[in-house]
Amino acid sequence: MKIAVDAMGGDNAPRAIVAGAVQAASEYGAGIILVGIEEVVREELARHPQAKTLPIEVRNATEVVDMLDSAATVFRRKKDSSIRVANELVKSGEADAVFSAGHTGAAMSTSLFVLGRVEGVERPAIATFMPTLKGTSIVLDVGANVDCKPNHLLQFAVMGEVYARYFLRIPNPRVGLLSIGEEETKGNELTKEAFKLLTETSLNFIGNVEGRDLMAGKADVIVCDGFIGNVVLKVSEAVAEAIGLFLREDIKKSPIGKLGYLLMRPAFRSLKRRVDYAEYGGAPFVGINGISIISHGRSSDRAIKNAVRVAAELAKSEVNKHIREDIEKNMELTRTK
Repeated sequence: MKIAVDAMGGDNAPRAIVAGAVQAASEYGAGIILVGIEEVVREELARHPQAKTLPIEVRNATEVVDMLDSAATVFRRKKDSSIRVANELVKSGEADAVFSAGHTGAAMSTSLFVLGRVEGVERPAIATFMPTLKGTSIVLDVGANVDCKPNHLLQFAVMGEVYARYFLRIPNPRVGLLSIGEEETKGNELTKEAFKLLTETSLNFIGNVEGRDLMAGKADVIVCDGFIGNVVLKVSEAVAEAIGLFLREDIKKSPIGKLGYLLMRPAFRSLKRRVDYAEYGGAPFVGINGISIISHGRSSDRAIKNAVRVAAELAKSEVNKHIREDIEKNMELTRTK
C-alpha cells in the first residue's frame, strides 16, 4: 500500500507534510511517495533520521501550485506540479491513493481530470467525518458542488452510504436529507424533489433531518448540496474552536477555575480529541475513480499523519467498486418506479 503525498501543498509545507508522512510510515507502516521539489523534500526528510529505515521515497515535481492559481490554470499549465504528479502516480498504479493539503480547487479538479469519475457518478463530492453523540457520521457534499439537482443528492446519498458501510463499518447506515424541518413538505424545491427520489431507493432513508440533529447522531449519512454543506462544516469547526477559547478564558478567571481544570483535564482532552479535525485528518473526494484525500491548508503534522491513515484504509476497502454497483442499482430503481 503506497500513498502519494503532495509535499508542497499547504500553509506549513513542506515541513508539516513531511513530518506527518514520516509519522504515518512509522506508526501505520504505510508506504509513502513524497512528491515535490526533490532537494527541498530531501532536506526536510534529513530532519527525521528514522526516515532512512521507513518505506518512504521521493518523486521530483518541478512546479508548485500557488493559492492564487485558478484550478483550471493549474491543470492546463502546471503539468509538473506536485499535485498533478501525485495523481498521475495513482493513475499509473504506482500509488494506491493521493493526499494533498494544498489548493483545494486544484486538488479536486486535478483528481477529477486525471483519474476520472466512477462509472455512473455525475458529480463527485467532498465528504467529511463529523463526531456525534453516537459515534461518527458522514456529511456530503461539503463544498465540491454549490448548485445541485435532485439526482445529484441521490448519488451523494448512495456514495455516503457506501462509505459508512465499508469505512465506518455501520451495517445498515441511516441516511438523512438536511432540511429546515422533518416533514417531507419542508425545504426548497431541491430538497423536496430529492426526498421523493430517496424514498424510491434501497437506502435506509429516514427522511429529513434538521441542523440540530447533526451532532445528535440521528443519521449516519447526512446529504446536502455543497453550498449548505460547506457552511455547516465551517460553522461546526468555528463553534468547536470558540468553545475551547471560552473554556480557557473562564478557567483563567479564578483559582477555583484553575483547580477545576486540573481535576477535569482528562475530560477536556477527550473532548478536544473528539471535535478536533486533526483526528480525522482529511476529507475524501468521493466519486472519482481512485482515492483522493484533501485537507486543511493549515493542517498540522498530526492531521497529515491521520489523513494518510484514512487514505490507506479507504484504498483497502475498495469503496469505488461498491459505489459503482450501488449507483447503478439505485438509479435503476428510481427510473422504474
